[in-house]
Amino acid sequence: MGDNTGDLLQSTARSLRRRFSAALSEWDLAPGQARALRLIRDLEAPRLSVLAEHLRIAPRSATEVVDALERRGLVLRCADPHDRRATCVTVTDTGSETCGLIDDVRARAAREFLSVLPAADRKELDRLLRRLLEAND
Repeated sequence: MGDNTGDLLQSTARSLRRRFSAALSEWDLAPGQARALRLIRDLEAPRLSVLAEHLRIAPRSATEVVDALERRGLVLRCADPHDRRATCVTVTDTGSETCGLIDDVRARAAREFLSVLPAADRKELDRLLRRLLEAND
């Protein structure tokens, strides 16, 4: 592990991702699939192109992610009500339930990961990370 701030941030993010990945193993979902499922729920039936943009992946890759989620019965494709040539994706009842469970497990994993920090330090870390994101997005 490097000793500069960037290396420390990357190492911390990797460690947290490993915890999230382990937490997702119960549902046999990759972290990218879980993120896509949450986005589909939160964006309320996005087009595949919008999903790809939010995931920062190629549209073809978004199609593959949606295929995997659809095979599991977590999402459904539907025609875009504003453009019948386009396809939207919606979360099924099973997908919505799974998404809620995943949210709970991710939150618990994050709490456990951050539990070594006192509440005041966690609050300060949140503030600093938000500041970095706002300045660089």
